[in-house]
Amino acid sequence: MRYSVTLLIALLVCLPLAAQDKADSPAMQEMMKKWQEAMTPGPAHKTLAGMEGTWDAEVKSWMGGPGAPPTVSKATSTIKMVLGGRYLQEEVSGQMMDQPFNGMGITGYDNLNKKYISFWIDNMGTGMSTMDGTMDQTGTVLTMYGKMDEPGTGEHGKNFKAVTRIVDKNKHVYEMYDLVLGEPPASKIMEIVYTRKK
Repeated sequence: MRYSVTLLIALLVCLPLAAQDKADSPAMQEMMKKWQEAMTPGPAHKTLAGMEGTWDAEVKSWMGGPGAPPTVSKATSTIKMVLGGRYLQEEVSGQMMDQPFNGMGITGYDNLNKKYISFWIDNMGTGMSTMDGTMDQTGTVLTMYGKMDEPGTGEHGKNFKAVTRIVDKNKHVYEMYDLVLGEPPASKIMEIVYTRKK
């Protein structure tokens, strides 16, 4: 959101100034080239597009902390590219803690800052979890770091790690680690295995 607002402000400030130059001036051409580079989907966005589809999801949550048996639930995930192939949108429906669960996330690659970015919202809260990170050289492991609030304990800004492993075109695995509990893998609090439906 902040990036979009910054972009809008930059356009409102820069375009009137640029209009004073001729449309074909070198300065104007250079500025427009940079905007084009920042807005054009590239290889990173193509990698994200490989996760488009409808998925069965098996969710394991370690609510009792490391060593406790996980709570297992099922969900359905619909994933698609939006805004001209710039962002990957996920919508999830299922059950969590014996209640209906619905969530939505957006993941993208920020060409300007050279990193993956993401946020998540769901009906189990009123806040947002945000994170950013990098893909490994194989293009199959996306590692991101972020902060989250914990309503049950009153903790704010807890550091967490999220790892998405693309096994193949029909399967990927999402793992979440609460870094307050220590380094992975001992601090795993969630694992979601996605299996393609279509």
